[in-house]
Amino acid sequence: MRDAQRKGQNLAARPRSFAEWLDEWIEMKTRQGTRPLTLRGYRQLIADHIKPALGKKKLDKLSPTDVRRLVEAKADSGLKAATVKQIHGLIRNALADAEREELVHRNVAKLVKPPSIRREEARVLTIEEAKKLLNAIKDDRLEAFWICALTLGLRRGELLGLRWADIDFGNGHLTVRQTLQRADGSLQLVDPKTDRSRRTVPVPEPTLAALRKHRRAQAAEQLAAGERWKDHGLVFSTSIGTPLEPGNLSTRWRRARGKAGLDWLRLHDLRHACASYLLACGASPRTVMKTLGHSQIALTMNTYAHVLPDIERAAVDAVAKQLFG
Repeated sequence: MRDAQRKGQNLAARPRSFAEWLDEWIEMKTRQGTRPLTLRGYRQLIADHIKPALGKKKLDKLSPTDVRRLVEAKADSGLKAATVKQIHGLIRNALADAEREELVHRNVAKLVKPPSIRREEARVLTIEEAKKLLNAIKDDRLEAFWICALTLGLRRGELLGLRWADIDFGNGHLTVRQTLQRADGSLQLVDPKTDRSRRTVPVPEPTLAALRKHRRAQAAEQLAAGERWKDHGLVFSTSIGTPLEPGNLSTRWRRARGKAGLDWLRLHDLRHACASYLLACGASPRTVMKTLGHSQIALTMNTYAHVLPDIERAAVDAVAKQLFG
């Protein structure tokens, strides 16, 4: 006890179980402005995996062995390594805040090694396949949405939250200021995922042309809707101006990719394709990081490591050509 006090634990604090602290921690994260979708994921991990195993443990009695056994049990149960890593990460983060509040004298989860995730190389949309897709989506109601995803690499929620006021047609760029997500049973416009997610990106002329075409089509829909039109200023909306339901968007995407014969292609793969094309055309990883809104350069480098050897080869070949003709 004296050792715990010496290491910074406040022994006068009210005793609480780990489950009680997790409830308190979720309330704290809510007040701090954590995104609703993130909170929903936290609550699910806590209810399904953490509380049943560790909830009754006293917060200050939790040990590295307790955390290690939970991580191993979840891995042995067949749970995906990524989910097990999320469980470990949540425990580590919750205990880090408990340590800052002097409720524990150390973060025992830091002493437990999280499971390693074997990164499988994702299939990348080739330029030829992208051209097939562009032909297939021509005159689709959401043609501009698919083109923006492919050429700008924006996330689904970022595009769904995009407003006309966020697009500068004169200077050819747009700014990501909000994102749309479904949480707690309703659609919500929330702040971008991170500070780097709030970004301004250049928009190529063909994409601007698609957006102009889309704006004309939306103006016609607004005229047809009359008083039923609900003006949210959104670029991509329903036929009466309200936010698009992400689930409905997924249905429309499956139809669009099917027309192109690309049934394997996920909507998020367009973001990966955009990054791969940028790197292949000579953009620096830091430029791609800024375009995609990644929080760290390491995330960009690790995600698109499969493209970098080809870029390096092209670079050294170009230098050799300059030197030797």
